[in-house]
Amino acid sequence: MESSKWLAAVASIWIQCSSGASYTFGIYSPVLKSTQAYDQSTLDTVSVFKDIGANAGILSGLLYTAVAANPTANRGRFSFLHGGPWIVHLAGAVQCFAGYFFMWLAVTGIIHRPPVAVMSLFMFIAAHAQTFLNTANVVAAVQNFPDHSGTIVGIMKGFLGLSGAILIQVYQTLSNGHPSSLILMLALLPTIVTLMLMFLVRVHQTPSRNEEKHLHGFLLLSLVIAAYLLILRILENVFVFSQWATIITFLVLLALLCSPISVAVKAQRVDQERLPPSITSSSSLLIDEPELESPNKLDVGYLRDYDEVPTDTVQRKASSILQPDEQKNLWQAMCTIDFWFLFVAMICGMGSGLATINNISQIGESLGYTTLARSTLVSFWSIWNFLGRLGAGYVSDIFLLRRGWPRPLFMVFTLAAMTVGHVIIASGFSGNLYVGSLLVGICYGSQWSLMPTITKEIFGVVHMGTIFNTISIASPVGSYILSVRVIGYIYDKEASGEGNSCFGTHCFMLSYFILASVSLFGDLVALTLFYRTRRFYSRVLLC
Repeated sequence: MESSKWLAAVASIWIQCSSGASYTFGIYSPVLKSTQAYDQSTLDTVSVFKDIGANAGILSGLLYTAVAANPTANRGRFSFLHGGPWIVHLAGAVQCFAGYFFMWLAVTGIIHRPPVAVMSLFMFIAAHAQTFLNTANVVAAVQNFPDHSGTIVGIMKGFLGLSGAILIQVYQTLSNGHPSSLILMLALLPTIVTLMLMFLVRVHQTPSRNEEKHLHGFLLLSLVIAAYLLILRILENVFVFSQWATIITFLVLLALLCSPISVAVKAQRVDQERLPPSITSSSSLLIDEPELESPNKLDVGYLRDYDEVPTDTVQRKASSILQPDEQKNLWQAMCTIDFWFLFVAMICGMGSGLATINNISQIGESLGYTTLARSTLVSFWSIWNFLGRLGAGYVSDIFLLRRGWPRPLFMVFTLAAMTVGHVIIASGFSGNLYVGSLLVGICYGSQWSLMPTITKEIFGVVHMGTIFNTISIASPVGSYILSVRVIGYIYDKEASGEGNSCFGTHCFMLSYFILASVSLFGDLVALTLFYRTRRFYSRVLLC
């Protein structure tokens, strides 16, 4: 199959499916805690470095800008060897292997038990790899599909959200019951997948017809994979699968993961049929393009190679309307109160969500959940996270463009629902951990779709990457405060059993009432942001 942006999208999807190792922390955290003799506060401290590594993506953005920001330079058959997204992928693969491999050596006793600071460094390096892989995949995808950046970002972020459940399924098939083996798998699998596919992720400035239709094909397949994983996890909790049944279900999962290539083949065939061979870039489609007199006037008469006005063109013009009057850089954005409203709301929302996933295995253990049930909780979280990332952007787009609802309003809705989820977990009743983690997981994932888009709409697209990555620091900041200073501290105070363990609803009840209060405060901050920006949204939509 000839190299194309569709093949690049598939390669990026496959890398995303293997790069969410940080979401599996709840599976191997008990063995990390026991082998290193950590109490809950120390374990949460290590997990905070995971959160910092997984969210501090400024270095990966700078590297991508340096080596892959200009896709038109050094054109030629092997021009990608001179620079491109593969360099960012390579940096991520090296960090992934180094971080998790040394962590595995420590857990298995091959090397002497490292100090907490050194283990935190291993965790930071391992998680930091995710930002490099994610940046290379997402930015290259946006460059390949500039007219559908929201959709392609949702797809990439969605598959990253699913990767936790996928990696757990691979682990349970290959080495179930040995959490230390999961750490070794996390060192090898994402590294191997990335090294095999990184040269396929390239920027192709070529036009396509019906891009939206084929991107929706990727979207539909991601929903099918999520539904399959959800049903599989439910069945595994009801029935005991034999080895052959586990292998068969795993092979079905592999087949589903391979299915995006069919969308790429079909899209590439359509492109070859529709576009003349002489066309090599999207600029070839434009003949005597007139300047548009106003943002609302759309003149597409200059398109010669299409027999009708493409939907892509209309969407591209419509999406360009929702922009602020001034494109702000990072310093200018930080001088506005809206930046800090958004930052504080994310400390409360993303921070409490990360605190939940970091401690979900310990919560399940204190409530008497089995090992399988706890791994199911982590898998379910990955699926809820995926649905939130995929759904929030899509739904908010519909209500924004059709009914004029400002996007911050959906941040208000999701943070309110997250508050309810924390209260449900705090109640401690049987099965409530599943329901509460569902609400918190969906709402946590929603913030990762809503926050970057709101950032672009309020501060402009020119410096969006820098501003967005700076606001993302709110996630580990909130996680540190709520995981270490709240959940870990209260857990250790309540612990009475051997091995620094705590059993019963009292271990986390107070913590989650505090988290509910925090997310409610974030909801009030988001509500303030909504009232401050509602006139801006009304003005740009009616201009």
